[in-house]
Amino acid sequence: MREVRVEKVTLNIGVGEGGEKLSKAETLLERLTGQKPARTLAKKTVREFGMRKGEPVGVKVTLRGRRAEEMLPKLLQAVDNRLSSRSFDGQGNFSFGIKEYIDLPGVRYDPEIGMFGMDVCVTLERPGYRVKRRKRQRRRIPSSHAITREEAIKFVTEKWGVTVVE
Repeated sequence: MREVRVEKVTLNIGVGEGGEKLSKAETLLERLTGQKPARTLAKKTVREFGMRKGEPVGVKVTLRGRRAEEMLPKLLQAVDNRLSSRSFDGQGNFSFGIKEYIDLPGVRYDPEIGMFGMDVCVTLERPGYRVKRRKRQRRRIPSSHAITREEAIKFVTEKWGVTVVE
């Protein structure tokens, strides 16, 4: 029950506007992952950026299970298997950014799509975390069972050989 595992990997591309640019980002994520991405909506209206509340401004896709395990090493190679220690939070999750999608191994530039970067968020968990998500008798995860920042760093360095830089 103490084993740490990857619960999900979320890829996000924030475009900031709808239209053609958003649909290109959508096709890019679909090609990379093989899943249909979901659109993310603006939370508030910002007149300076020309954004209205509820307008689509980005796309995201969530990978779980086997797909997440296969995709994560490729995503880590895009950042040369180096992460900042500030990328890890207190609950054992970590995030990093990829400047250009062509940094991923085996991915070629497509002039029809253009150039996009993306955010990668990885959520780690232990067996028994269903307790905090289930519908009936939902409970908090005790601090003794929660994943600490140090445990997350140790897991990532052992499993994928990632160097964590201060």
